[in-house]
Amino acid sequence: MSGTDAATPDDPVAGAAASDLLLARTVREESGKLVATLTRSFGSLDLAEEAVAEAVEEALRAWRVRGIPPKPGAWLLQAARHNVLDLLRRDRGMRDRLPLLAADVTVSAASDAESVDADERLPLLFGCCHPALAPEAQLALTLRAVCGLTTAQIARATFSADAAVGQRIVRAKRKIGTAGIPLRIPEGEERAERLDIVLTIVSVMYSEAHLVAGGDASADRDLAEDALWLARVVADALPREPEALGLRSLLAFHRARESARAVDGALVLLGDQDRSRWDARLLAEARVVLERAARLRRPGRWQLQAAIAACHADAADASATDWLQVLTLYDMLLAYDRSPVVRLNRAVALARVDGPEAALAEVDALADPLARSHLWHAVRASLLREAGRDAEALAEDLLALELTANEAERRLLAARAGR
Repeated sequence: MSGTDAATPDDPVAGAAASDLLLARTVREESGKLVATLTRSFGSLDLAEEAVAEAVEEALRAWRVRGIPPKPGAWLLQAARHNVLDLLRRDRGMRDRLPLLAADVTVSAASDAESVDADERLPLLFGCCHPALAPEAQLALTLRAVCGLTTAQIARATFSADAAVGQRIVRAKRKIGTAGIPLRIPEGEERAERLDIVLTIVSVMYSEAHLVAGGDASADRDLAEDALWLARVVADALPREPEALGLRSLLAFHRARESARAVDGALVLLGDQDRSRWDARLLAEARVVLERAARLRRPGRWQLQAAIAACHADAADASATDWLQVLTLYDMLLAYDRSPVVRLNRAVALARVDGPEAALAEVDALADPLARSHLWHAVRASLLREAGRDAEALAEDLLALELTANEAERRLLAARAGR
Protein backbone atom coordinates (compact mmCIF):
# COMPACT_ATOMS: atom_id res chain seq x y z
CA MET A 1 0.00 0.00 0.00
CA SER A 2 1.42 3.36 -0.97
CA GLY A 3 1.80 6.37 1.28
CA THR A 4 -1.09 8.04 -0.50
CA ASP A 5 -3.44 5.22 0.41
CA ALA A 6 -3.12 5.37 4.18
CA ALA A 7 -1.25 7.11 6.95
CA THR A 8 2.11 5.59 7.83
CA PRO A 9 4.39 5.92 10.88
CA ASP A 10 6.38 8.45 8.83
CA ASP A 11 3.26 10.59 8.42
CA PRO A 12 2.13 11.35 12.00
CA VAL A 13 -0.02 14.34 11.03
CA ALA A 14 -2.02 12.34 8.51
CA GLY A 15 -2.24 9.47 10.98
CA ALA A 16 -3.64 11.72 13.70
CA ALA A 17 -6.13 13.26 11.27
CA ALA A 18 -7.32 9.81 10.17
CA SER A 19 -7.72 8.74 13.81
CA ASP A 20 -9.70 11.87 14.60
CA LEU A 21 -12.04 11.35 11.63
CA LEU A 22 -12.68 7.72 12.50
CA LEU A 23 -13.12 8.62 16.17
CA ALA A 24 -15.72 11.26 15.28
CA ARG A 25 -17.60 8.78 13.11
CA THR A 26 -17.37 6.04 15.75
CA VAL A 27 -18.50 8.38 18.53
CA ARG A 28 -21.57 9.37 16.53
CA GLU A 29 -22.43 5.75 15.80
CA GLU A 30 -21.58 4.25 19.19
CA SER A 31 -21.92 6.94 21.87
CA GLY A 32 -25.68 6.74 22.41
CA LYS A 33 -25.62 2.95 22.34
CA LEU A 34 -22.83 2.81 24.92
CA VAL A 35 -24.51 5.31 27.25
CA ALA A 36 -27.78 3.34 27.00
CA THR A 37 -25.99 0.05 27.70
CA LEU A 38 -24.11 1.36 30.73
CA THR A 39 -27.19 3.12 32.08
CA ARG A 40 -29.07 -0.18 31.91
CA SER A 41 -26.21 -2.00 33.63
CA PHE A 42 -25.45 0.50 36.38
CA GLY A 43 -28.70 2.44 36.75
CA SER A 44 -27.21 5.93 36.33
CA LEU A 45 -27.28 8.10 33.23
CA ASP A 46 -24.87 10.55 34.88
CA LEU A 47 -22.33 7.79 35.56
CA ALA A 48 -22.71 6.24 32.11
CA GLU A 49 -22.37 9.52 30.21
CA GLU A 50 -19.30 10.56 32.19
CA ALA A 51 -17.64 7.17 31.66
CA VAL A 52 -18.26 7.24 27.89
CA ALA A 53 -16.99 10.84 27.61
CA GLU A 54 -13.76 9.82 29.35
CA ALA A 55 -13.44 6.79 27.07
CA VAL A 56 -13.67 9.03 24.00
CA GLU A 57 -10.86 11.22 25.32
CA GLU A 58 -8.75 8.12 26.03
CA ALA A 59 -9.40 6.81 22.51
CA LEU A 60 -8.21 10.03 20.91
CA ARG A 61 -4.92 9.82 22.80
CA ALA A 62 -4.37 6.06 22.40
CA TRP A 63 -5.38 5.71 18.74
CA ARG A 64 -3.01 8.43 17.67
CA VAL A 65 -0.12 6.49 19.19
CA ARG A 66 -1.10 2.84 18.70
CA GLY A 67 -3.34 3.03 15.68
CA ILE A 68 -7.06 2.39 15.29
CA PRO A 69 -8.22 -0.96 16.79
CA PRO A 70 -10.07 -3.50 14.61
CA LYS A 71 -13.30 -3.01 16.60
CA PRO A 72 -13.33 0.60 17.80
CA GLY A 73 -16.84 0.33 19.25
CA ALA A 74 -15.87 -2.62 21.43
CA TRP A 75 -12.70 -0.75 22.49
CA LEU A 76 -14.82 2.21 23.62
CA LEU A 77 -17.23 -0.07 25.50
CA GLN A 78 -14.43 -1.79 27.40
CA ALA A 79 -12.77 1.52 28.26
CA ALA A 80 -16.08 3.01 29.39
CA ARG A 81 -16.79 0.02 31.64
CA HIS A 82 -13.41 0.37 33.30
CA ASN A 83 -14.14 4.07 33.77
CA VAL A 84 -17.42 3.22 35.51
CA LEU A 85 -15.58 1.03 37.99
CA ASP A 86 -12.98 3.73 38.58
CA LEU A 87 -15.71 6.30 39.20
CA LEU A 88 -17.48 3.96 41.62
CA ARG A 89 -14.28 3.30 43.56
CA ARG A 90 -14.21 7.01 44.37
CA ASP A 91 -17.74 6.74 45.81
CA ARG A 92 -17.61 5.30 49.34
CA GLY A 93 -21.24 4.28 49.24
CA MET A 94 -20.64 2.05 46.23
CA ARG A 95 -17.41 0.37 47.25
CA ASP A 96 -19.11 -2.61 48.89
CA ARG A 97 -20.90 -3.37 45.63
CA LEU A 98 -17.78 -3.25 43.47
CA PRO A 99 -16.98 -7.01 43.50
CA LEU A 100 -20.50 -7.84 42.29
CA LEU A 101 -20.45 -5.06 39.68
CA ALA A 102 -17.04 -6.15 38.45
CA ALA A 103 -18.34 -9.72 38.04
CA ASP A 104 -21.36 -8.42 36.12
CA VAL A 105 -19.05 -6.46 33.83
CA THR A 106 -16.99 -9.57 33.06
CA VAL A 107 -20.05 -11.68 32.29
CA SER A 108 -22.00 -9.14 30.23
CA ALA A 109 -19.36 -7.12 28.37
CA ALA A 110 -19.09 -9.47 25.40
CA SER A 111 -22.85 -9.98 25.03
CA ASP A 112 -23.56 -6.26 25.33
CA ALA A 113 -21.05 -5.44 22.62
CA GLU A 114 -22.91 -7.76 20.24
CA SER A 115 -26.51 -7.08 21.29
CA VAL A 116 -26.70 -3.28 21.33
CA ASP A 117 -28.33 -1.93 18.17
CA ALA A 118 -29.71 1.38 16.87
CA ASP A 119 -32.97 1.00 18.84
CA GLU A 120 -31.03 1.32 22.10
CA ARG A 121 -30.52 5.00 21.29
CA LEU A 122 -34.24 5.74 21.11
CA PRO A 123 -35.09 5.27 24.82
CA LEU A 124 -32.08 7.44 25.68
CA LEU A 125 -33.16 10.10 23.19
CA PHE A 126 -36.72 10.16 24.55
CA GLY A 127 -35.32 10.46 28.08
CA CYS A 128 -33.09 13.38 27.10
CA CYS A 129 -36.11 15.10 25.51
CA HIS A 130 -38.48 14.64 28.44
CA PRO A 131 -40.85 17.64 28.82
CA ALA A 132 -39.76 18.05 32.45
CA LEU A 133 -36.43 19.35 31.13
CA ALA A 134 -36.03 22.86 29.71
CA PRO A 135 -35.61 22.99 25.91
CA GLU A 136 -32.01 24.22 26.11
CA ALA A 137 -31.23 21.37 28.54
CA GLN A 138 -32.89 18.85 26.21
CA LEU A 139 -30.69 20.02 23.35
CA ALA A 140 -27.47 20.06 25.36
CA LEU A 141 -28.06 16.63 26.91
CA THR A 142 -28.99 15.09 23.55
CA LEU A 143 -25.86 16.44 21.92
CA ARG A 144 -23.75 15.13 24.80
CA ALA A 145 -25.31 11.75 25.64
CA VAL A 146 -26.69 10.64 22.27
CA CYS A 147 -24.34 12.29 19.77
CA GLY A 148 -21.18 12.32 21.88
CA LEU A 149 -20.28 16.01 21.45
CA THR A 150 -18.01 17.57 24.05
CA THR A 151 -19.11 20.50 26.19
CA ALA A 152 -16.90 22.83 24.13
CA GLN A 153 -18.43 21.60 20.86
CA ILE A 154 -21.95 22.09 22.22
CA ALA A 155 -21.04 25.58 23.40
CA ARG A 156 -19.76 26.51 19.93
CA ALA A 157 -22.80 25.00 18.23
CA THR A 158 -25.28 26.86 20.43
CA PHE A 159 -23.06 29.98 20.87
CA SER A 160 -23.21 29.56 24.65
CA ALA A 161 -20.50 29.73 27.30
CA ASP A 162 -18.80 26.43 28.15
CA ALA A 163 -19.71 26.85 31.83
CA ALA A 164 -23.38 27.46 31.02
CA VAL A 165 -23.56 24.34 28.84
CA GLY A 166 -21.85 22.26 31.52
CA GLN A 167 -24.34 23.45 34.13
CA ARG A 168 -27.30 22.63 31.87
CA ILE A 169 -26.03 19.10 31.37
CA VAL A 170 -25.36 18.54 35.08
CA ARG A 171 -28.78 19.88 36.09
CA ALA A 172 -30.53 17.81 33.42
CA LYS A 173 -28.84 14.57 34.45
CA ARG A 174 -29.56 15.32 38.12
CA LYS A 175 -33.24 15.92 37.34
CA ILE A 176 -33.48 12.66 35.39
CA GLY A 177 -32.10 10.86 38.44
CA THR A 178 -34.06 12.62 41.19
CA ALA A 179 -37.37 12.75 39.28
CA GLY A 180 -37.04 9.16 38.12
CA ILE A 181 -37.48 10.07 34.45
CA PRO A 182 -37.53 6.73 32.59
CA LEU A 183 -35.33 6.08 29.58
CA ARG A 184 -38.01 4.48 27.44
CA ILE A 185 -40.06 5.04 24.31
CA PRO A 186 -43.58 6.08 25.41
CA GLU A 187 -46.70 4.50 23.97
CA GLY A 188 -50.08 5.72 22.74
CA GLU A 189 -50.94 9.41 22.85
CA GLU A 190 -47.90 10.18 24.98
CA ARG A 191 -45.63 9.03 22.16
CA ALA A 192 -47.03 11.55 19.67
CA GLU A 193 -46.40 14.46 22.06
CA ARG A 194 -42.96 13.27 23.07
CA LEU A 195 -41.98 12.37 19.52
CA ASP A 196 -42.69 15.93 18.40
CA ILE A 197 -40.32 17.20 21.11
CA VAL A 198 -37.63 14.75 19.92
CA LEU A 199 -38.07 15.82 16.31
CA THR A 200 -37.99 19.50 17.29
CA ILE A 201 -34.68 19.02 19.11
CA VAL A 202 -33.19 17.26 16.08
CA SER A 203 -34.39 20.10 13.85
CA VAL A 204 -32.88 22.67 16.21
CA MET A 205 -29.59 20.76 16.02
CA TYR A 206 -29.57 21.25 12.26
CA SER A 207 -30.51 24.92 12.49
CA GLU A 208 -27.85 25.65 15.12
CA ALA A 209 -25.17 24.47 12.70
CA HIS A 210 -25.82 27.57 10.59
CA LEU A 211 -26.00 30.19 13.32
CA VAL A 212 -22.43 30.40 14.63
CA ALA A 213 -21.75 33.97 15.68
CA GLY A 214 -18.87 35.46 13.73
CA GLY A 215 -18.77 32.47 11.39
CA ASP A 216 -18.92 32.43 7.63
CA ALA A 217 -21.61 30.76 5.56
CA SER A 218 -20.17 27.28 5.92
CA ALA A 219 -22.18 25.16 8.34
CA ASP A 220 -20.62 23.26 11.21
CA ARG A 221 -20.61 20.19 8.98
CA ASP A 222 -20.30 17.72 11.81
CA LEU A 223 -23.31 19.10 13.70
CA ALA A 224 -25.50 19.33 10.59
CA GLU A 225 -24.54 15.80 9.59
CA ASP A 226 -25.19 14.61 13.17
CA ALA A 227 -28.72 16.02 12.95
CA LEU A 228 -29.45 14.25 9.66
CA TRP A 229 -27.91 11.04 11.03
CA LEU A 230 -30.09 11.24 14.15
CA ALA A 231 -33.19 11.92 12.05
CA ARG A 232 -32.40 8.74 10.12
CA VAL A 233 -31.95 6.78 13.36
CA VAL A 234 -35.39 7.88 14.62
CA ALA A 235 -37.13 7.28 11.28
CA ASP A 236 -35.56 3.84 10.81
CA ALA A 237 -36.50 2.79 14.35
CA LEU A 238 -40.08 4.13 14.04
CA PRO A 239 -40.99 3.39 10.39
CA ARG A 240 -44.74 3.73 11.04
CA GLU A 241 -44.39 7.27 12.40
CA PRO A 242 -44.93 9.58 9.39
CA GLU A 243 -43.67 12.69 11.17
CA ALA A 244 -40.33 11.01 11.88
CA LEU A 245 -40.12 10.25 8.17
CA GLY A 246 -41.14 13.84 7.42
CA LEU A 247 -38.28 15.32 9.42
CA ARG A 248 -35.78 12.93 7.85
CA SER A 249 -37.01 14.02 4.40
CA LEU A 250 -36.90 17.71 5.32
CA LEU A 251 -33.32 17.59 6.60
CA ALA A 252 -32.21 15.58 3.56
CA PHE A 253 -33.68 18.28 1.29
CA HIS A 254 -31.88 20.98 3.29
CA ARG A 255 -28.60 19.06 3.40
CA ALA A 256 -28.73 18.52 -0.37
CA ARG A 257 -28.49 22.30 -0.87
CA GLU A 258 -25.51 22.86 1.45
CA SER A 259 -22.80 23.05 -1.21
CA ALA A 260 -24.76 25.72 -3.10
CA ARG A 261 -25.76 27.66 0.03
CA ALA A 262 -22.20 28.58 0.96
CA VAL A 263 -19.76 29.44 -1.84
CA ASP A 264 -16.29 30.74 -0.93
CA GLY A 265 -17.59 31.66 2.53
CA ALA A 266 -20.41 33.76 1.07
CA LEU A 267 -24.08 33.09 1.78
CA VAL A 268 -26.18 32.41 -1.34
CA LEU A 269 -29.96 32.67 -0.94
CA LEU A 270 -32.20 29.90 -2.28
CA GLY A 271 -33.36 31.85 -5.33
CA ASP A 272 -29.79 32.58 -6.42
CA GLN A 273 -28.28 29.12 -5.86
CA ASP A 274 -26.68 27.09 -8.63
CA ARG A 275 -28.99 24.08 -8.55
CA SER A 276 -26.52 21.89 -10.41
CA ARG A 277 -24.54 21.90 -7.15
CA TRP A 278 -27.40 20.32 -5.21
CA ASP A 279 -26.75 16.73 -4.09
CA ALA A 280 -28.88 14.49 -6.33
CA ARG A 281 -28.44 11.47 -4.06
CA LEU A 282 -29.82 13.30 -1.03
CA LEU A 283 -32.67 14.78 -3.08
CA ALA A 284 -33.64 11.29 -4.19
CA GLU A 285 -33.53 10.02 -0.60
CA ALA A 286 -35.69 12.93 0.55
CA ARG A 287 -38.34 12.27 -2.11
CA VAL A 288 -38.52 8.53 -1.41
CA VAL A 289 -38.86 9.07 2.35
CA LEU A 290 -41.51 11.77 1.87
CA GLU A 291 -43.55 9.45 -0.36
CA ARG A 292 -43.27 6.72 2.28
CA ALA A 293 -44.62 9.16 4.89
CA ALA A 294 -47.50 10.25 2.64
CA ARG A 295 -48.63 6.65 2.19
CA LEU A 296 -49.30 6.46 5.95
CA ARG A 297 -52.00 9.15 5.51
CA ARG A 298 -51.35 11.01 8.77
CA PRO A 299 -50.14 14.47 7.75
CA GLY A 300 -48.25 16.75 10.12
CA ARG A 301 -46.02 19.77 10.25
CA TRP A 302 -42.74 18.03 9.41
CA GLN A 303 -44.22 16.34 6.36
CA LEU A 304 -45.70 19.62 5.13
CA GLN A 305 -42.38 21.43 5.56
CA ALA A 306 -40.70 18.62 3.61
CA ALA A 307 -43.34 18.96 0.89
CA ILE A 308 -42.56 22.70 0.64
CA ALA A 309 -38.86 21.86 0.31
CA ALA A 310 -39.79 19.36 -2.41
CA CYS A 311 -41.54 22.11 -4.40
CA HIS A 312 -38.30 24.11 -4.44
CA ALA A 313 -36.28 21.02 -5.34
CA ASP A 314 -38.61 20.13 -8.23
CA ALA A 315 -38.17 23.53 -9.92
CA ALA A 316 -35.45 23.72 -12.56
CA ASP A 317 -34.72 27.27 -11.42
CA ALA A 318 -36.24 29.82 -9.06
CA SER A 319 -38.54 31.25 -11.73
CA ALA A 320 -40.10 27.81 -12.26
CA THR A 321 -41.16 27.42 -8.60
CA ASP A 322 -44.84 26.57 -8.18
CA TRP A 323 -45.51 29.34 -5.67
CA LEU A 324 -49.26 28.71 -5.57
CA GLN A 325 -48.55 25.16 -4.45
CA VAL A 326 -46.04 26.43 -1.89
CA LEU A 327 -48.60 28.92 -0.54
CA THR A 328 -51.25 26.19 -0.36
CA LEU A 329 -48.90 23.98 1.63
CA TYR A 330 -48.15 26.85 4.02
CA ASP A 331 -51.89 27.36 4.50
CA MET A 332 -52.16 23.67 5.42
CA LEU A 333 -49.14 23.97 7.71
CA LEU A 334 -50.84 26.72 9.72
CA ALA A 335 -53.30 24.10 11.00
CA TYR A 336 -50.37 22.40 12.76
CA ASP A 337 -47.96 25.25 13.41
CA ARG A 338 -48.95 28.92 13.66
CA SER A 339 -45.55 30.06 14.92
CA PRO A 340 -44.41 33.53 13.81
CA VAL A 341 -41.56 32.03 11.75
CA VAL A 342 -43.97 29.83 9.75
CA ARG A 343 -46.21 32.84 9.13
CA LEU A 344 -43.19 34.89 8.03
CA ASN A 345 -42.17 32.22 5.53
CA ARG A 346 -45.75 32.03 4.28
CA ALA A 347 -45.64 35.79 3.62
CA VAL A 348 -42.65 35.27 1.31
CA ALA A 349 -44.72 32.80 -0.73
CA LEU A 350 -47.71 35.16 -0.65
CA ALA A 351 -45.57 37.92 -2.20
CA ARG A 352 -44.83 35.67 -5.16
CA VAL A 353 -48.57 34.99 -5.68
CA ASP A 354 -50.33 38.26 -4.72
CA GLY A 355 -47.52 40.82 -4.73
CA PRO A 356 -45.36 42.57 -2.11
CA GLU A 357 -48.03 44.86 -0.65
CA ALA A 358 -50.26 41.91 0.34
CA ALA A 359 -47.26 40.19 1.92
CA LEU A 360 -46.19 43.35 3.78
CA ALA A 361 -49.54 43.46 5.55
CA GLU A 362 -48.92 39.94 6.82
CA VAL A 363 -45.33 40.72 7.82
CA ASP A 364 -46.30 43.90 9.67
CA ALA A 365 -48.79 41.87 11.73
CA LEU A 366 -45.80 39.93 13.08
CA ALA A 367 -43.97 42.99 14.39
CA ASP A 368 -44.54 42.26 18.09
CA PRO A 369 -43.16 38.70 18.23
CA LEU A 370 -40.39 39.20 15.65
CA ALA A 371 -39.21 42.79 16.06
CA ARG A 372 -35.86 41.57 17.45
CA SER A 373 -35.37 39.02 14.68
CA HIS A 374 -32.98 40.01 11.90
CA LEU A 375 -34.89 37.69 9.55
CA TRP A 376 -38.10 39.69 10.01
CA HIS A 377 -36.33 42.94 9.14
CA ALA A 378 -34.53 41.31 6.18
CA VAL A 379 -37.78 39.92 4.74
CA ARG A 380 -39.52 43.25 5.25
CA ALA A 381 -36.64 45.04 3.52
CA SER A 382 -36.89 42.74 0.51
CA LEU A 383 -40.65 43.27 0.21
CA LEU A 384 -40.33 47.05 0.60
CA ARG A 385 -37.72 47.10 -2.15
CA GLU A 386 -40.02 45.11 -4.45
CA ALA A 387 -42.76 47.65 -3.72
CA GLY A 388 -40.45 50.53 -4.74
CA ARG A 389 -40.05 51.87 -1.19
CA ASP A 390 -36.25 51.93 -1.28
CA ALA A 391 -35.60 54.32 1.61
CA GLU A 392 -37.68 52.22 4.00
CA ALA A 393 -35.99 49.08 2.68
CA LEU A 394 -32.55 50.48 3.45
CA ALA A 395 -33.59 51.27 7.02
CA GLU A 396 -34.82 47.70 7.50
CA ASP A 397 -31.63 46.22 6.06
CA LEU A 398 -29.57 48.28 8.52
CA LEU A 399 -31.71 47.09 11.42
CA ALA A 400 -31.27 43.48 10.27
CA LEU A 401 -27.52 44.08 10.08
CA GLU A 402 -27.46 45.23 13.70
CA LEU A 403 -29.37 42.16 14.90
CA THR A 404 -27.25 39.36 13.43
CA ALA A 405 -23.82 38.20 14.60
CA ASN A 406 -23.28 35.73 11.75
CA GLU A 407 -20.54 37.15 9.52
CA ALA A 408 -21.91 35.72 6.25
CA GLU A 409 -25.34 37.19 6.90
CA ARG A 410 -23.76 40.52 7.81
CA ARG A 411 -21.82 40.60 4.53
CA LEU A 412 -24.96 39.80 2.54
CA LEU A 413 -27.02 42.46 4.29
CA ALA A 414 -24.25 45.06 4.02
CA ALA A 415 -23.91 44.43 0.29
CA ARG A 416 -27.67 44.73 -0.17
CA ALA A 417 -27.77 47.97 1.83
CA GLY A 418 -24.83 49.30 -0.22
CA ARG A 419 -26.71 48.68 -3.44
